[in-house]
Amino acid sequence: MAKDFAVIKTGSHQYRVSPGDKLTVEKLDVKAGDTVVFDTVMLTVLGDKATIGAPYVASATTEAKVLGDVRGEKKIIFKYHPKTRSRKKRGHRQDYTELQITKI
Repeated sequence: MAKDFAVIKTGSHQYRVSPGDKLTVEKLDVKAGDTVVFDTVMLTVLGDKATIGAPYVASATTEAKVLGDVRGEKKIIFKYHPKTRSRKKRGHRQDYTELQITKI
C-alpha cells in the first residue's frame, strides 16, 4: 500500500507533504496553535488512486497545525570593488513559519 501524500503550493514554493510531516514555509500571518488550510493542492495520492490537478485539484485541501515562527540561518552579502575602497557587508535572516501536516 502506498503512503498517502499531496503536493501543495504556498508562497512561491511547492512541497510534497504527508500526514505527520513537519515543514518550514515562507512566513504566514498566523499564530502558533492555529490551523491553516491549503486549498492550492496540485496532486493527491490516496492509497492507489492519484489525482492530478489542472492546475489545482478541485475540492482537495490539506490541513496543518502551526508550530510557531522561526528564523533561518544568517546569509552574508559582501560587495567589493577593487581599487575604489568600496566594501559593503550586510547580513540577512529570513523569517519562516513551521507547520505540522495533520490531514490531507
